[in-house]
Formats: sequence, structure tokens, C-alpha cells
Amino acid sequence: MVVDKLYSFKKDLSRQGVFFCFSGPVSQDLLVEFGTILKQKIKLEMPRNAVALRVFSMVVEQAQNIIHYSAEKCPKDNKAGKEEELSIGIIAVGYESGHYFVLSGNVIEHQNVERLRKRLIKLRKMSKEELKKHYKEQRRKGPDIISKGAGLGFIDMAKKASRPIEFDFKTIDENYSFFSSKTVI
Repeated sequence: MVVDKLYSFKKDLSRQGVFFCFSGPVSQDLLVEFGTILKQKIKLEMPRNAVALRVFSMVVEQAQNIIHYSAEKCPKDNKAGKEEELSIGIIAVGYESGHYFVLSGNVIEHQNVERLRKRLIKLRKMSKEELKKHYKEQRRKGPDIISKGAGLGFIDMAKKASRPIEFDFKTIDENYSFFSSKTVI
């Protein structure tokens, strides 16, 4: 992007309701900073603390997905090795039609696309009560073999969302796709 296009980019984000956007390496430390900024911004606009907490929890879940599952990595502190890698993704927060939303995206391996798509389609079809029940069942079962977390993130997001999670997969090449999701609070 050339420098003369940056203002147009900012205006495009504003037109779409986006007031916070980050693209790059995501870490736990950065997540704490995101939280501080977002809580202040939302509290100024809407003093209901419960909304600010739900938006922040969505950002945390989305960032955790990037940290655990992004196939795009960069070295941390110029050191090599798996423990010293940061995961790359994009997170945006905005406001439209009376609701906050959280967008996120990251590169994933093709082998994970269909499993993730099926899981998200299943969650989209569940009622709030079914989501609560499914969440409890998954907690009892524990994480599946492929999961790097407890496997509860998308279920929790679906429970807290005011609408079903929107998602998309764009093929990048023969090995990778870009996974995007939108959660409306």
C-alpha cells in the first residue's frame, strides 16, 4: 500500500463501522493491551460494563484461535524454534446497527478447513439452550486430539453472540486457506 492510500483505507474501515483493527503477530502480551484500549473505548460510548466484557471476551477467544491455529508464523525476538514463534492474524472490532462485532482472520492448513466448517455449521444450527448443553458436554469430554485448547472457544462465542457466527474460507494456494469469522455481540 502506498502512503497516499492510507487515508482511503482508514475511511473504508470507518464506513464499515470498524474502530479498532490490528494485523500482524499476535501474543498474550498484545492481547492485554487490546483489552485495555477496547474497555476504555467501549466504556466511553456505552457505560454498560457487561457489554464491554462480552466484547473483550470475544476478542480474547478470536486472538486465542489465531495464537493456537494460525499457520502463518514469524520469529519472536529474532530467535528460531517453535516456542519462539508468534502467530499472525487480523482482528477488528466495530459497531453497526446497534451491536458490536469482532472480526478475525488467519491462515490455516487446507486439511483443517472441512472439519472447522462442519463444526461451525453445527453451531450455527443450535439454539442458545442447545449451545449451553453442548458446552457442558464438551467440558466433560475434554479437548479432542487435534485441539490445542479446551475446544470450547467457538461454542462459547456462539453462546455469547446475538447472531450465529459468520465465517468464510478463501483458498490461498494448494496448502493453505484464509479463515475469517465475524461474531456479533
